[in-house]
Amino acid sequence: MHFHASDLARRLHGELSGPDRELAGVSIDSRTVTRHNLFVPLVAERDGHVYVPSALGAGAGAYLSSVGRVEGTAADSTAILVANTSEALAEVGRMARERLEGGAVVGVTGSVGKTSMKDLALAACAGARATHASEKSFNNELGVPLTLANAPEGTEVAIVEMGARGKGHIALLCGIARPTVGIVTAVALAHSELFGSIEGVAEAKGELVEALPAGGVAVLNAEDERVAAMAGRTAARVVTYGRTRGDVRATGIVLDELLRPRFTIECDAGRAEVALDVRGAHMALNAAGAVAAALAVGVSLEAAAAGLAAARLSPWRMDVIRAADGVVVVNDAYNANPTSMRAALEALAALPRSGGGAVGDGGGGRRVAVLGLMAELGPEGPAEHAAVAAEAARAGITVVAVGAPAYGEVAVHVPDRAAAAQAIGLLAAGDAVLVKGSRVAGLEVLAAELVAAHGGSVEAP
Repeated sequence: MHFHASDLARRLHGELSGPDRELAGVSIDSRTVTRHNLFVPLVAERDGHVYVPSALGAGAGAYLSSVGRVEGTAADSTAILVANTSEALAEVGRMARERLEGGAVVGVTGSVGKTSMKDLALAACAGARATHASEKSFNNELGVPLTLANAPEGTEVAIVEMGARGKGHIALLCGIARPTVGIVTAVALAHSELFGSIEGVAEAKGELVEALPAGGVAVLNAEDERVAAMAGRTAARVVTYGRTRGDVRATGIVLDELLRPRFTIECDAGRAEVALDVRGAHMALNAAGAVAAALAVGVSLEAAAAGLAAARLSPWRMDVIRAADGVVVVNDAYNANPTSMRAALEALAALPRSGGGAVGDGGGGRRVAVLGLMAELGPEGPAEHAAVAAEAARAGITVVAVGAPAYGEVAVHVPDRAAAAQAIGLLAAGDAVLVKGSRVAGLEVLAAELVAAHGGSVEAP
Protein backbone atom coordinates (compact mmCIF):
# COMPACT_ATOMS: atom_id res chain seq x y z
CA MET A 1 0.00 0.00 0.00
CA HIS A 2 1.29 3.47 -0.88
CA PHE A 3 1.54 6.40 1.51
CA HIS A 4 3.04 9.87 1.40
CA ALA A 5 5.36 10.65 4.28
CA SER A 6 3.59 13.97 4.88
CA ASP A 7 0.20 12.22 5.19
CA LEU A 8 1.66 9.76 7.67
CA ALA A 9 3.20 12.55 9.73
CA ARG A 10 -0.17 14.30 10.03
CA ARG A 11 -2.00 11.07 10.90
CA LEU A 12 0.59 10.11 13.51
CA HIS A 13 0.76 13.60 15.03
CA GLY A 14 4.42 13.49 14.21
CA GLU A 15 6.97 15.78 12.61
CA LEU A 16 8.21 15.28 9.07
CA SER A 17 11.97 15.77 8.88
CA GLY A 18 13.42 15.73 5.39
CA PRO A 19 11.76 15.62 1.98
CA ASP A 20 8.27 14.26 1.44
CA ARG A 21 8.39 10.88 -0.28
CA GLU A 22 5.96 8.32 -1.61
CA LEU A 23 6.33 5.12 0.39
CA ALA A 24 5.32 1.56 -0.42
CA GLY A 25 4.63 -0.85 2.42
CA VAL A 26 6.11 -1.17 5.88
CA SER A 27 8.93 -3.22 7.43
CA ILE A 28 10.10 -3.70 11.01
CA ASP A 29 13.16 -5.77 10.03
CA SER A 30 16.06 -4.11 8.22
CA ARG A 31 16.94 -7.50 6.67
CA THR A 32 13.63 -7.66 4.79
CA VAL A 33 13.35 -4.04 3.68
CA THR A 34 12.33 -3.49 0.07
CA ARG A 35 12.60 -0.34 -1.97
CA HIS A 36 10.51 2.63 -0.72
CA ASN A 37 9.40 0.86 2.48
CA LEU A 38 8.61 2.79 5.62
CA PHE A 39 10.95 1.34 8.25
CA VAL A 40 9.55 1.17 11.77
CA PRO A 41 12.25 0.59 14.44
CA LEU A 42 10.78 -1.12 17.49
CA VAL A 43 12.12 -0.67 20.98
CA ALA A 44 12.12 -3.95 22.92
CA GLU A 45 15.04 -6.13 24.01
CA ARG A 46 16.97 -4.34 21.29
CA ASP A 47 16.50 -0.76 20.19
CA GLY A 48 15.54 -0.93 16.52
CA HIS A 49 16.77 2.61 15.90
CA VAL A 50 20.25 1.08 15.63
CA TYR A 51 19.16 -0.54 12.35
CA VAL A 52 17.81 2.59 10.68
CA PRO A 53 21.01 3.23 8.63
CA SER A 54 20.94 -0.38 7.38
CA ALA A 55 17.27 -0.06 6.44
CA LEU A 56 17.91 3.12 4.47
CA GLY A 57 20.87 1.46 2.80
CA ALA A 58 18.58 -1.39 1.74
CA GLY A 59 16.21 1.04 0.05
CA ALA A 60 13.78 2.22 2.71
CA GLY A 61 12.21 5.52 1.72
CA ALA A 62 11.68 6.83 5.26
CA TYR A 63 11.76 5.78 8.87
CA LEU A 64 9.85 6.43 12.05
CA SER A 65 11.80 7.55 15.08
CA SER A 66 11.04 8.26 18.73
CA VAL A 67 14.60 9.54 19.40
CA GLY A 68 14.86 12.30 16.79
CA ARG A 69 16.90 11.99 13.63
CA VAL A 70 19.08 8.91 13.88
CA GLU A 71 22.83 9.39 13.92
CA GLY A 72 24.54 8.05 10.83
CA THR A 73 21.69 8.80 8.42
CA ALA A 74 22.09 11.11 5.44
CA ALA A 75 20.97 14.71 5.79
CA ASP A 76 18.49 14.27 2.93
CA SER A 77 16.88 11.12 4.37
CA THR A 78 13.26 11.27 5.49
CA ALA A 79 12.23 10.72 9.09
CA ILE A 80 8.86 10.93 10.77
CA LEU A 81 9.39 11.81 14.42
CA VAL A 82 6.80 10.27 16.74
CA ALA A 83 6.37 9.66 20.46
CA ASN A 84 6.19 5.85 20.27
CA THR A 85 7.00 3.76 17.21
CA SER A 86 4.90 0.74 18.22
CA GLU A 87 1.81 2.85 18.76
CA ALA A 88 2.52 4.64 15.49
CA LEU A 89 2.68 1.29 13.67
CA ALA A 90 -0.79 0.42 14.96
CA GLU A 91 -2.07 3.74 13.65
CA VAL A 92 -0.50 3.08 10.25
CA GLY A 93 -2.49 -0.17 10.27
CA ARG A 94 -5.71 1.71 10.98
CA MET A 95 -4.92 4.13 8.17
CA ALA A 96 -4.30 1.22 5.79
CA ARG A 97 -7.58 -0.40 6.85
CA GLU A 98 -9.42 2.76 5.83
CA ARG A 99 -7.96 2.39 2.34
CA LEU A 100 -9.70 -1.01 2.12
CA GLU A 101 -13.21 0.40 2.59
CA GLY A 102 -15.51 -1.37 0.14
CA GLY A 103 -13.45 -4.55 0.39
CA ALA A 104 -13.64 -7.37 2.90
CA VAL A 105 -11.39 -8.03 5.86
CA VAL A 106 -11.45 -11.62 7.13
CA GLY A 107 -10.21 -12.16 10.67
CA VAL A 108 -9.06 -15.65 11.66
CA THR A 109 -8.59 -16.84 15.24
CA GLY A 110 -8.71 -20.03 17.31
CA SER A 111 -6.53 -22.11 19.60
CA VAL A 112 -5.35 -24.31 16.74
CA GLY A 113 -5.34 -24.11 12.96
CA LYS A 114 -5.26 -20.32 12.56
CA THR A 115 -2.39 -20.20 10.11
CA SER A 116 -3.55 -23.23 8.12
CA MET A 117 -7.05 -21.74 7.93
CA LYS A 118 -5.57 -18.44 6.78
CA ASP A 119 -3.54 -20.21 4.09
CA LEU A 120 -6.56 -22.18 2.85
CA ALA A 121 -8.84 -19.14 2.89
CA LEU A 122 -6.25 -17.27 0.82
CA ALA A 123 -6.25 -20.07 -1.74
CA ALA A 124 -10.07 -20.28 -1.79
CA CYS A 125 -10.45 -16.55 -2.45
CA ALA A 126 -7.42 -15.65 -4.56
CA GLY A 127 -8.60 -17.13 -7.85
CA ALA A 128 -11.66 -14.88 -7.98
CA ARG A 129 -10.77 -11.76 -5.99
CA ALA A 130 -7.56 -9.82 -5.39
CA THR A 131 -6.59 -11.26 -2.01
CA HIS A 132 -3.82 -10.51 0.48
CA ALA A 133 -3.10 -12.44 3.69
CA SER A 134 -0.83 -12.34 6.72
CA GLU A 135 2.67 -13.69 6.18
CA LYS A 136 3.61 -16.79 8.17
CA SER A 137 2.06 -16.31 11.64
CA PHE A 138 2.02 -12.51 11.75
CA ASN A 139 -0.92 -12.37 14.14
CA ASN A 140 -0.19 -9.93 16.96
CA GLU A 141 -0.18 -6.17 17.54
CA LEU A 142 2.76 -5.93 15.12
CA GLY A 143 1.72 -8.48 12.54
CA VAL A 144 -1.83 -7.22 12.05
CA PRO A 145 -0.92 -3.63 11.09
CA LEU A 146 1.93 -4.94 8.95
CA THR A 147 -0.49 -7.19 7.08
CA LEU A 148 -2.84 -4.30 6.37
CA ALA A 149 -0.11 -1.81 5.46
CA ASN A 150 1.51 -4.27 3.05
CA ALA A 151 -1.69 -5.09 1.18
CA PRO A 152 -1.16 -4.29 -2.51
CA GLU A 153 -3.14 -1.51 -4.11
CA GLY A 154 -6.44 -2.88 -5.38
CA THR A 155 -6.77 -5.53 -2.67
CA GLU A 156 -10.38 -6.71 -2.44
CA VAL A 157 -10.03 -9.23 0.38
CA ALA A 158 -7.52 -9.00 3.24
CA ILE A 159 -7.15 -12.06 5.47
CA VAL A 160 -5.75 -11.25 8.88
CA GLU A 161 -4.68 -13.87 11.41
CA MET A 162 -5.32 -12.88 15.03
CA GLY A 163 -3.64 -14.45 18.03
CA ALA A 164 -4.16 -13.73 21.71
CA ARG A 165 -1.96 -13.89 24.79
CA GLY A 166 -4.78 -12.85 27.10
CA LYS A 167 -8.26 -11.40 27.30
CA GLY A 168 -8.71 -8.19 25.35
CA HIS A 169 -5.93 -8.88 22.84
CA ILE A 170 -8.22 -9.89 19.98
CA ALA A 171 -10.52 -6.95 20.71
CA LEU A 172 -7.46 -4.71 20.38
CA LEU A 173 -6.55 -6.27 17.03
CA CYS A 174 -10.13 -5.93 15.83
CA GLY A 175 -9.92 -2.23 16.65
CA ILE A 176 -7.13 -2.03 14.06
CA ALA A 177 -8.41 -4.42 11.39
CA ARG A 178 -12.19 -3.95 11.75
CA PRO A 179 -13.03 -7.36 10.23
CA THR A 180 -16.21 -7.91 8.26
CA VAL A 181 -15.89 -11.71 8.32
CA GLY A 182 -14.59 -13.67 11.31
CA ILE A 183 -13.50 -17.32 11.36
CA VAL A 184 -13.07 -19.17 14.67
CA THR A 185 -11.36 -22.55 14.25
CA ALA A 186 -11.33 -24.11 17.72
CA VAL A 187 -11.12 -23.56 21.45
CA ALA A 188 -8.55 -25.84 23.04
CA LEU A 189 -5.92 -26.06 25.77
CA ALA A 190 -3.37 -23.78 24.15
CA HIS A 191 -1.74 -21.01 26.23
CA SER A 192 -4.43 -21.81 28.80
CA GLU A 193 -2.14 -20.79 31.66
CA LEU A 194 -2.40 -17.24 30.29
CA PHE A 195 -6.22 -17.31 30.22
CA GLY A 196 -6.91 -19.13 33.48
CA SER A 197 -9.09 -21.87 31.99
CA ILE A 198 -10.44 -23.20 28.72
CA GLU A 199 -13.54 -21.08 29.35
CA GLY A 200 -11.22 -18.07 29.48
CA VAL A 201 -9.78 -19.13 26.12
CA ALA A 202 -13.30 -19.25 24.66
CA GLU A 203 -14.11 -15.83 26.09
CA ALA A 204 -11.02 -14.33 24.46
CA LYS A 205 -11.45 -15.99 21.05
CA GLY A 206 -15.08 -14.86 20.93
CA GLU A 207 -13.96 -11.23 20.93
CA LEU A 208 -13.60 -11.61 17.17
CA VAL A 209 -17.27 -12.38 16.53
CA GLU A 210 -18.34 -9.69 18.98
CA ALA A 211 -16.45 -7.13 16.90
CA LEU A 212 -18.18 -8.01 13.62
CA PRO A 213 -20.71 -5.55 12.21
CA ALA A 214 -24.36 -6.51 11.82
CA GLY A 215 -23.77 -6.87 8.09
CA GLY A 216 -20.82 -9.17 8.59
CA VAL A 217 -20.48 -12.96 8.72
CA ALA A 218 -19.26 -15.17 11.58
CA VAL A 219 -17.83 -18.48 10.33
CA LEU A 220 -17.92 -20.96 13.22
CA ASN A 221 -16.70 -24.54 13.60
CA ALA A 222 -19.86 -26.59 14.21
CA GLU A 223 -17.79 -29.48 15.60
CA ASP A 224 -16.45 -27.46 18.55
CA GLU A 225 -19.23 -26.77 21.04
CA ARG A 226 -17.47 -23.75 22.53
CA VAL A 227 -17.03 -22.21 19.10
CA ALA A 228 -20.59 -23.01 18.01
CA ALA A 229 -21.87 -21.29 21.17
CA MET A 230 -20.30 -18.03 19.99
CA ALA A 231 -23.28 -17.63 17.65
CA GLY A 232 -25.01 -15.96 20.58
CA ARG A 233 -22.25 -13.36 20.92
CA THR A 234 -22.49 -11.67 17.54
CA ALA A 235 -24.88 -9.46 15.60
CA ALA A 236 -23.45 -10.83 12.35
CA ARG A 237 -24.94 -13.58 10.23
CA VAL A 238 -23.64 -16.98 11.36
CA VAL A 239 -22.40 -19.67 8.96
CA THR A 240 -21.19 -22.96 10.44
CA TYR A 241 -18.84 -25.55 8.96
CA GLY A 242 -17.90 -29.12 9.74
CA ARG A 243 -17.66 -32.64 8.40
CA THR A 244 -20.89 -34.27 9.52
CA ARG A 245 -22.77 -31.09 10.39
CA GLY A 246 -22.78 -27.40 9.58
CA ASP A 247 -23.89 -25.15 6.74
CA VAL A 248 -20.74 -26.00 4.76
CA ARG A 249 -19.58 -29.61 5.06
CA ALA A 250 -16.57 -31.63 3.93
CA THR A 251 -17.88 -35.17 3.37
CA GLY A 252 -16.50 -38.47 2.06
CA ILE A 253 -12.93 -37.74 3.14
CA VAL A 254 -10.34 -40.13 1.69
CA LEU A 255 -6.56 -39.88 2.18
CA ASP A 256 -3.95 -40.94 -0.34
CA GLU A 257 -0.61 -42.56 0.55
CA LEU A 258 0.87 -39.17 1.55
CA LEU A 259 -2.17 -38.10 3.59
CA ARG A 260 -3.58 -35.73 0.97
CA PRO A 261 -7.36 -35.54 1.47
CA ARG A 262 -9.99 -35.83 -1.24
CA PHE A 263 -13.57 -34.92 -0.31
CA THR A 264 -16.82 -33.25 -1.36
CA ILE A 265 -17.91 -29.82 -0.20
CA GLU A 266 -21.68 -29.68 0.32
CA CYS A 267 -23.62 -26.50 1.06
CA ASP A 268 -26.66 -24.53 -0.09
CA ALA A 269 -24.62 -23.32 -3.08
CA GLY A 270 -24.24 -26.90 -4.32
CA ARG A 271 -21.56 -29.61 -4.30
CA ALA A 272 -17.93 -29.47 -5.39
CA GLU A 273 -15.13 -32.03 -5.41
CA VAL A 274 -11.91 -30.91 -3.74
CA ALA A 275 -8.41 -32.41 -3.87
CA LEU A 276 -5.94 -30.82 -1.46
CA ASP A 277 -2.18 -30.96 -1.75
CA VAL A 278 -1.87 -30.33 1.99
CA ARG A 279 -1.80 -33.19 4.47
CA GLY A 280 -4.13 -34.66 7.07
CA ALA A 281 -7.83 -35.41 7.35
CA HIS A 282 -8.25 -32.42 9.66
CA MET A 283 -7.31 -30.14 6.75
CA ALA A 284 -10.62 -31.06 5.09
CA LEU A 285 -12.39 -29.49 8.06
CA ASN A 286 -10.27 -26.35 7.67
CA ALA A 287 -11.06 -26.33 3.95
CA ALA A 288 -14.78 -26.31 4.73
CA GLY A 289 -14.24 -23.20 6.86
CA ALA A 290 -12.19 -21.59 4.11
CA VAL A 291 -14.98 -22.22 1.60
CA ALA A 292 -17.52 -20.72 4.00
CA ALA A 293 -15.40 -17.57 4.24
CA ALA A 294 -14.91 -17.43 0.47
CA LEU A 295 -18.65 -17.67 -0.11
CA ALA A 296 -19.14 -14.86 2.43
CA VAL A 297 -16.93 -12.50 0.39
CA GLY A 298 -18.62 -13.28 -2.92
CA VAL A 299 -16.50 -16.10 -4.32
CA SER A 300 -18.41 -18.89 -6.08
CA LEU A 301 -18.27 -22.44 -4.76
CA GLU A 302 -16.62 -23.61 -7.98
CA ALA A 303 -13.91 -20.94 -7.79
CA ALA A 304 -13.24 -21.66 -4.12
CA ALA A 305 -12.89 -25.40 -4.73
CA ALA A 306 -10.54 -24.80 -7.66
CA GLY A 307 -8.45 -22.43 -5.59
CA LEU A 308 -8.05 -24.93 -2.78
CA ALA A 309 -6.34 -27.35 -5.15
CA ALA A 310 -3.41 -24.92 -5.29
CA ALA A 311 -3.24 -24.25 -1.54
CA ARG A 312 0.12 -24.31 0.20
CA LEU A 313 0.63 -24.13 3.97
CA SER A 314 3.15 -22.08 5.88
CA PRO A 315 6.36 -23.98 6.82
CA TRP A 316 6.50 -26.84 9.34
CA ARG A 317 2.78 -27.58 9.27
CA MET A 318 2.05 -31.15 8.26
CA ASP A 319 4.93 -31.27 5.77
CA VAL A 320 4.96 -34.93 4.71
CA ILE A 321 8.33 -35.67 3.13
CA ARG A 322 9.39 -38.95 1.55
CA ALA A 323 13.16 -39.36 1.74
CA ALA A 324 15.21 -41.01 -0.99
CA ASP A 325 15.35 -44.35 0.88
CA GLY A 326 11.59 -44.50 1.44
CA VAL A 327 11.48 -43.20 5.01
CA VAL A 328 8.66 -40.68 5.57
CA VAL A 329 9.13 -37.65 7.85
CA VAL A 330 6.10 -35.67 8.99
CA ASN A 331 7.33 -32.21 10.01
CA ASP A 332 4.60 -30.58 12.08
CA ALA A 333 7.05 -28.85 14.37
CA TYR A 334 5.75 -25.29 14.25
CA ASN A 335 3.74 -25.59 17.45
CA ALA A 336 1.79 -28.04 19.60
CA ASN A 337 -1.13 -28.36 21.98
CA PRO A 338 -3.25 -31.41 22.83
CA THR A 339 -5.71 -30.90 19.98
CA SER A 340 -3.12 -30.42 17.25
CA MET A 341 -0.98 -33.20 18.73
CA ARG A 342 -3.83 -35.71 18.49
CA ALA A 343 -4.56 -34.68 14.91
CA ALA A 344 -0.90 -35.17 13.95
CA LEU A 345 -0.72 -38.58 15.65
CA GLU A 346 -3.91 -39.62 13.87
CA ALA A 347 -2.30 -38.61 10.58
CA LEU A 348 0.87 -40.57 11.39
CA ALA A 349 -1.17 -43.66 12.21
CA ALA A 350 -3.11 -43.27 8.95
CA LEU A 351 0.00 -43.53 6.76
CA PRO A 352 -0.02 -46.84 4.85
CA ARG A 353 2.32 -49.39 6.44
CA SER A 354 4.74 -51.33 4.28
CA GLY A 355 8.20 -52.75 4.85
CA GLY A 356 10.25 -52.01 7.94
CA GLY A 357 9.88 -53.66 11.31
CA ALA A 358 6.52 -54.78 12.65
CA VAL A 359 4.89 -52.38 15.11
CA GLY A 360 1.49 -52.37 16.75
CA ASP A 361 -0.89 -54.13 14.38
CA GLY A 362 1.90 -56.04 12.70
CA GLY A 363 1.27 -54.38 9.35
CA GLY A 364 4.92 -53.46 8.98
CA GLY A 365 6.59 -50.05 9.01
CA ARG A 366 7.68 -48.43 12.26
CA ARG A 367 5.78 -45.39 13.52
CA VAL A 368 7.74 -43.03 15.75
CA ALA A 369 6.66 -39.69 17.20
CA VAL A 370 9.43 -37.39 18.39
CA LEU A 371 7.59 -35.01 20.68
CA GLY A 372 8.66 -31.87 22.44
CA LEU A 373 6.96 -29.99 25.23
CA MET A 374 3.41 -28.72 24.79
CA ALA A 375 3.98 -25.36 26.45
CA GLU A 376 1.70 -23.05 28.46
CA LEU A 377 -0.97 -25.61 29.34
CA GLY A 378 -1.14 -24.64 33.01
CA PRO A 379 -2.17 -27.17 35.67
CA GLU A 380 -3.63 -29.51 33.04
CA GLY A 381 -0.23 -29.86 31.36
CA PRO A 382 1.09 -33.06 32.99
CA ALA A 383 -2.16 -34.97 32.51
CA GLU A 384 -2.46 -33.84 28.88
CA HIS A 385 1.09 -34.94 28.06
CA ALA A 386 0.52 -38.34 29.65
CA ALA A 387 -2.79 -38.78 27.82
CA VAL A 388 -1.22 -37.98 24.45
CA ALA A 389 1.58 -40.50 25.05
CA ALA A 390 -0.91 -43.18 26.07
CA GLU A 391 -3.02 -42.60 22.94
CA ALA A 392 0.10 -42.84 20.77
CA ALA A 393 1.06 -46.12 22.40
CA ARG A 394 -2.40 -47.58 21.79
CA ALA A 395 -2.01 -46.67 18.11
CA GLY A 396 1.29 -48.57 17.90
CA ILE A 397 3.40 -45.41 17.86
CA THR A 398 6.68 -45.21 19.76
CA VAL A 399 7.04 -41.86 21.54
CA VAL A 400 10.48 -40.30 21.90
CA ALA A 401 10.12 -37.34 24.28
CA VAL A 402 12.72 -34.59 23.97
CA GLY A 403 13.21 -32.77 27.26
CA ALA A 404 9.60 -33.40 28.22
CA PRO A 405 9.30 -35.80 31.18
CA ALA A 406 5.54 -35.22 31.44
CA TYR A 407 4.95 -37.73 28.63
CA GLY A 408 5.47 -40.39 31.29
CA GLU A 409 6.63 -43.98 31.41
CA VAL A 410 5.36 -45.09 28.00
CA ALA A 411 7.80 -42.69 26.29
CA VAL A 412 11.52 -43.02 25.61
CA HIS A 413 13.05 -39.93 27.22
CA VAL A 414 16.03 -38.07 25.79
CA PRO A 415 17.56 -34.67 26.58
CA ASP A 416 18.13 -33.20 23.12
CA ARG A 417 17.91 -33.60 19.33
CA ALA A 418 21.10 -35.63 19.00
CA ALA A 419 19.91 -38.12 21.59
CA ALA A 420 16.51 -38.27 19.86
CA ALA A 421 18.14 -39.29 16.59
CA GLN A 422 19.99 -42.07 18.41
CA ALA A 423 16.83 -43.23 20.18
CA ILE A 424 14.94 -43.53 16.91
CA GLY A 425 17.52 -46.01 15.69
CA LEU A 426 17.78 -47.40 12.19
CA LEU A 427 14.94 -46.53 9.85
CA ALA A 428 14.02 -48.32 6.65
CA ALA A 429 11.65 -47.88 3.74
CA GLY A 430 8.07 -47.77 5.01
CA ASP A 431 9.00 -46.33 8.41
CA ALA A 432 7.57 -42.93 9.34
CA VAL A 433 8.55 -40.34 11.94
CA LEU A 434 6.41 -37.46 13.22
CA VAL A 435 8.32 -34.47 14.64
CA LYS A 436 6.19 -32.09 16.70
CA GLY A 437 6.42 -29.76 19.71
CA SER A 438 5.90 -26.20 20.84
CA ARG A 439 8.18 -23.52 19.41
CA VAL A 440 10.48 -23.66 22.43
CA ALA A 441 11.46 -27.20 21.40
CA GLY A 442 12.86 -26.14 18.01
CA LEU A 443 12.35 -29.62 16.57
CA GLU A 444 12.06 -28.50 12.95
CA VAL A 445 15.87 -28.77 12.85
CA LEU A 446 15.63 -32.47 13.72
CA ALA A 447 13.09 -33.02 10.94
CA ALA A 448 15.48 -31.53 8.40
CA GLU A 449 18.35 -33.62 9.78
CA LEU A 450 16.31 -36.82 9.48
CA VAL A 451 15.45 -36.12 5.85
CA ALA A 452 19.09 -35.36 5.03
CA ALA A 453 20.28 -38.50 6.81
CA HIS A 454 18.03 -40.63 4.60
CA GLY A 455 19.14 -39.24 1.26
CA GLY A 456 17.17 -36.02 1.06
CA SER A 457 13.66 -35.30 -0.12
CA VAL A 458 12.26 -36.98 -3.19
CA GLU A 459 8.59 -36.18 -2.57
CA ALA A 460 7.25 -33.23 -0.60
CA PRO A 461 4.42 -30.69 -0.69
